[in-house]
Amino acid sequence: MTEPTELRDLAQMLSEVFTAGDDHRVGDVVEFDRTLWSTLGELGLDRLTGNESDGGSGAGWTEAALLLGAAGGSAAAVPVAENDLLAGWLLEQAGLRAGSAVRTAALLDENGGACHVPWARFADTIVVLWPAADSSWRVAEVPVAEIELTEDVNLASEPRDHIRVDISALAGTEVPETLAEEFRYRGALVRVLASVGAMDRILELVVEHVTARVQFGRPLAKFQAVQALVADLAAESALAHAAADAAVVAADSHGFGSSGTRFAVAAAASCSGHSAAVIVRNAHQALGAIGFTMEHELHRHANRILSWRSEFGTVASWDAEILATAVASGDLWPLVTDGPAG
Repeated sequence: MTEPTELRDLAQMLSEVFTAGDDHRVGDVVEFDRTLWSTLGELGLDRLTGNESDGGSGAGWTEAALLLGAAGGSAAAVPVAENDLLAGWLLEQAGLRAGSAVRTAALLDENGGACHVPWARFADTIVVLWPAADSSWRVAEVPVAEIELTEDVNLASEPRDHIRVDISALAGTEVPETLAEEFRYRGALVRVLASVGAMDRILELVVEHVTARVQFGRPLAKFQAVQALVADLAAESALAHAAADAAVVAADSHGFGSSGTRFAVAAAASCSGHSAAVIVRNAHQALGAIGFTMEHELHRHANRILSWRSEFGTVASWDAEILATAVASGDLWPLVTDGPAG
């Protein structure tokens, strides 16, 4: 495990690499920030958790959490999660080398299609995982030029394209069928970690505004109703953080094959998804009209966390998974305090 001093050094470096908020306007498609991507590559952050034997930095989920939180808090327009923790991981599981291309990843259906693939149009290749006709699961890396692609965006105007791959022409490498489920959990966790970073930034913006903005002769922060809004926002952000931290510890300690890790990720996805609604609502109430303008930074983060909470599973689906686990356990309190065994 990385020593606390090294984690502090990494956090400090990330604060210097990422700056809070871009100048993206509502309605404009978010463009891939190639300058930032080049910087991440020079620092070994584009493949932070990749195997060192294949050009990665060999870090774990604890370090990845810091990176994704910093990227989320700055609204960074780079596919750092997709390139490393999804596409790079799939290639490693298949025994394939990653190299230096810009990648994203997609879980295809039996017809070779996938919807809302992040950053597809800006990637060099897409690492695809699909169920083959012989009931096996396979992984292949496909150049974007060979993929049928329809451009689309999410609520935050981030690229979320629809793709179709001719899987009949792909041999692919056979992998365990458990990778499909792990892909979903890993995807959910990376979105949670980016979301808590964005929530931190939203809280900063709100505190700055209510402290500086004077109304009726005193700062907004002196009004009890505003204090309640900010306290509620901060509490929801802290809850999402705690759930995310627990999922990271579980992933680092036990891997995604553990039922405990899967439960922790489901809880984190549920908590952050529900928290996003409260945080966005309270932030806009605290900031008033200025928070709705294109010029203000709030929308860049608010729209992202509302979009991210429905990727790799909806909030309702994670709630249902938690409920099913609780019912199956037969004893709720140990589940809440310790998580499921195994």
